[in-house]
Amino acid sequence: MTEARESADPKSTTHARHAPGSPGWVSLMAHETAATQDFYAALFGWEFEPGPPQLGPYARALLDGHEVAGIGQLPPDRHLPVAWTPYFASADVDRTAEIVRHSGGTVGVGPLDAAEAGRLAIASDPSGAVFGIWQGVAHPGTEITGVPGTPAWNELVTRDTESVVKFYKGVFGYELRPAASADFDRVTLYVDGRPVAGVHGVGNALTRDRGPHWLTYFEAAEPDDAVRLVTELGGRVLVAAHDSPYGRVATVADPEGAVFSLIHAVT
Repeated sequence: MTEARESADPKSTTHARHAPGSPGWVSLMAHETAATQDFYAALFGWEFEPGPPQLGPYARALLDGHEVAGIGQLPPDRHLPVAWTPYFASADVDRTAEIVRHSGGTVGVGPLDAAEAGRLAIASDPSGAVFGIWQGVAHPGTEITGVPGTPAWNELVTRDTESVVKFYKGVFGYELRPAASADFDRVTLYVDGRPVAGVHGVGNALTRDRGPHWLTYFEAAEPDDAVRLVTELGGRVLVAAHDSPYGRVATVADPEGAVFSLIHAVT
């Protein structure tokens, strides 16, 4: 995590969201989309509207009329993990996809057009962590930030940072800033002097069943209350709410197993 937060004014974050390498969208692919939408509607107050038809059964999540995330349906014949995926902006998704391939990553989906929303690809880094690439004008773009129910941060959880940070720097041109302490394996990724994502090396604490993965944090007014609601709605608590240098934080999973964190960030 980082202390960096964006203004809730959508106009002030438009450029930051679409600068290459900046995260501008998060998307969840699930099996039971209706039940999944019900879970997040109850947890975050989201409402839903249909998304680009090229993405199959897909809905955009709205909070007070502003787009904040997307939920789609996994193909029934593909046994893929149910997970939140961050999308990073690109000025040329086809070019970025080629760099991913030449840098040791894999492009699993696309590049493909998504109607008026833009052009996208879904890729994985050399360690297997999945992320999205998006080129577009209108979408994706979380229209509000810093309020409950909105994405607050994305962090790559991996075995060690050294093995992957050069990949992301080569693909998106990030500036890399390691943690001040040599005993803490974390690197913050910067775009134009602004922190946009993190990479956290956890060593042997990385579980084999999940492997390296991107973790999305969502803002919560009261993480303890949100954790209780998660369990009431059929989800699970993986890391109980606790205080951190960045705010009160907890890690949970929805009923289908998609892992995410809840945070009330320090301002």
